[in-house]
Amino acid sequence: MPVNYRKYGALGGLLLAAACQRASYPSAATAPAATSAAPSAPPVVPGVSRELAEFRKLTISRVAYDLRLSVPGRKADPVRAEETISFRLRDNRAPVQLDFKGLASQLHSLTINGQPAAIDYRQEHVVLPVNTLRIGDNEVKISLDAGDLSLNRNADYLYTLLVPDRARTVVPVFDQPNLKATFALTLNVPGAWQAVANGPLREASPPTLDGRVPSTRSYAFLPSDSISTYLFSFAAGQFTKVTQQVNGRPMNFLHRETDTTKIRLSIPAIFRLHGEALAFLEKYTGIPYPFQKFDFTAIPDFQYGGMEHVGNIDYKASTLFLDEGATKDQVLARQNLIAHETAHMWFGDLVTMQWFNDVWMKEVFANFMADKLNPEAAAGPAQLLKFVTDHYPAAYAVDRTAGANPIRQPLENLQEAGSLYGNIIYHKAPIMMRQLERLMGEEPFRVGIQEYLATYAHGNATWPDLIAILDAHTPADLAAWNQVWVNQPGRPVFDYELQPTASQLVIRQRAEDGSDRLWPQQFEVLAVYPGGPVPVPVNMSQREVTVPLPAGRGTPSYVLLNAQGLGYGVFPVAPQAADHLAALADPVARASTYIALYENMLAGRGLAPRPLLDRYLAQTAHETNDLNIKLLTDQLGRIYWQFLTPAERTALAPTVEKALWQALQKQPRPGEQKLYFKAYQSIALTLAAQKRLYHIWQTQNAPGLVRLTEDDYTSLALALAVRDYPAPQPILPQQLARIPNLDRRQRLEFLMPALSPEVAVRDQFFASLKDEKNREKEAWVQTALGYLHHPLRQATSEKYLPASLDLLQEIQQTGDIFFPAGWLQGTLGYYQSATAARTVRAFLAAHPNYNPQLRNKLLQAADDLFRAEKLVM
Repeated sequence: MPVNYRKYGALGGLLLAAACQRASYPSAATAPAATSAAPSAPPVVPGVSRELAEFRKLTISRVAYDLRLSVPGRKADPVRAEETISFRLRDNRAPVQLDFKGLASQLHSLTINGQPAAIDYRQEHVVLPVNTLRIGDNEVKISLDAGDLSLNRNADYLYTLLVPDRARTVVPVFDQPNLKATFALTLNVPGAWQAVANGPLREASPPTLDGRVPSTRSYAFLPSDSISTYLFSFAAGQFTKVTQQVNGRPMNFLHRETDTTKIRLSIPAIFRLHGEALAFLEKYTGIPYPFQKFDFTAIPDFQYGGMEHVGNIDYKASTLFLDEGATKDQVLARQNLIAHETAHMWFGDLVTMQWFNDVWMKEVFANFMADKLNPEAAAGPAQLLKFVTDHYPAAYAVDRTAGANPIRQPLENLQEAGSLYGNIIYHKAPIMMRQLERLMGEEPFRVGIQEYLATYAHGNATWPDLIAILDAHTPADLAAWNQVWVNQPGRPVFDYELQPTASQLVIRQRAEDGSDRLWPQQFEVLAVYPGGPVPVPVNMSQREVTVPLPAGRGTPSYVLLNAQGLGYGVFPVAPQAADHLAALADPVARASTYIALYENMLAGRGLAPRPLLDRYLAQTAHETNDLNIKLLTDQLGRIYWQFLTPAERTALAPTVEKALWQALQKQPRPGEQKLYFKAYQSIALTLAAQKRLYHIWQTQNAPGLVRLTEDDYTSLALALAVRDYPAPQPILPQQLARIPNLDRRQRLEFLMPALSPEVAVRDQFFASLKDEKNREKEAWVQTALGYLHHPLRQATSEKYLPASLDLLQEIQQTGDIFFPAGWLQGTLGYYQSATAARTVRAFLAAHPNYNPQLRNKLLQAADDLFRAEKLVM
């Protein structure tokens, strides 16, 4: 976050040198005196404005929090908090604003430097008056009821999730990433509860008294490492604790899983994968693990896949705990997730962004390192295939839309920071970073990254800081490269001309949005000859490049652009490739071709939906790679449900179902069979297919080599319910009775009204979502929305669209960072009607000054709906 020192007058001049030297004063006695004119205090406004954050960075340092929380056994009772905030003040002529998003009634008492003070609470801030503050060390004590918004309280457990600006919803803090602080935490919790936090456990009261569990138990934790407020974390509740030593490092794991098979199969892998990730990252960065401890917790229905809390990573339990039925994709997803969150210990936790406009930096490096850590990385093609299938479809899903955003986005207030997250950060940014590594070379890139981490360790940095370091390690013009890749949205469209007489290929690129931009990048072309394919490298450094074809080979039958998948943009596909997909022996080339065919279909410049569906159906008889099966069947399902008319779907259903079932039967391995089974389940439209699924669910006898778990049978029951399958007895209550785990039972109980055959019940369920309390389990809500708005239910659910859009701003204000996009995707995901498109356009027209980030999220979610208007005939 560049700081404008001039606007703070003489104070800025005084502080500029200190900021540049990154100085800290050893005691209050040696702190500089304020001799200049009083600085102009930032206005008190909701959220955390950039102006306020800049001012506090200039004036405040050495922040420490001591927090004592008493968690009652009843969820309805408030969590009592006693908080002490210590900080050093460089100038005391302006009020100090503490961020707190709550109610004035939650604040009970305030003491500043030993003196009671009146509570001045306004605009989401506790304002500390000038006459109570002093240059040097200050201490503020606050007694309050902690806010529940981000405590994620359940009947027998709770956990914090405070990214990006939610620490201020719990207690008053300086909630900005570049005022790092230590947190000393004491928790008083129900006697049967376990607890974990950022810092090591200092002491805990006995778990039993006279052989009985006490009514309360106290956990006191040592001060954490110096961390940003969004990384402050604790979890407490009825968890099972597992402790293991991995490479000499003790690790504690808290979880609530009860399935003994999942526990037996998963826990050794979970510890091993964390150990492997730590070892890899220590070697790559040249920096030993930089924090006091390394623990992790599995949370039922956690909002994200994981969250990189220092000292205790939180994960979604279902991603960690797998059983015999897990597909290879699920196993790799778990490995990638653990590597991603572990990488954050260096990228995001050790070196943190100055301001959340650079939040993407921590995410791109976490994904980038996770991709390098893939256990099959040494094999090359397998790692590359996962990179291509993970990142490119997800990045294109946003970058092709009218709501596309750049990787680096402006941010004036942290209350809007959640809207910066999305597929561009998580998926386009790793693509960009891989292109940058190719441009620089792997070793110069790595040396630059090591220098960056060493320079800013335990501090904060910006993207320009990193670019300045990398620029010294390459002759390439990184400033120009950065402008189009990082600071602007969008992608190029490619065309080519094969010139046989000159034995060359001419490749051209243009911006999809018609602007005059060029994306410098490297990719490969496959020249396909009767005797076999020959790869040809392309350095697309100009708008048009001429590429010589292999000498002495004659004219190729056709060429396949971007054969290794690393180029970014819309690449044309030769008809010979589209008509003979099975002839592409390289799985990466097939994946790249599937992606290109789908993107061209959406752009209206390739095969139309029905012809492309026919080719995909034919390819199911030949595709055997698990990652490609998932990609192929995902695209096939999307075409089937969104880009065919209902009449076409009905007519084609027997053919599609037959092809998928036959593909299942041809696969020699359980994982691949299961992927085709899942595709069959998602398509099943005929009564015959549904009868087959019902028999499998009823008898719990999976077909072939497929292994179905309890979760799979729940998913199958939900698929049958949304189709109103005429079972003798209602299916979902029967499935509920089969589930022994309390957390999973509660999830299904929540979903059941959304799948009711009664429209009135579904109406009532949707109406209940208008109450914030009924949206607390965001993962449940998003799943329910997917069923509520399923294509088979849209005749009765389209009426929910206006109210769903009206709720969007409230969803952003009360939900976690991914919830607005999840809400929109669950709502609009499969609509194709002109009336639904008109509803979205009418909403946008009626709100010309709508929040820009939310407007973009809506345009992103509605993109397939708008395209369906043109593609569905």
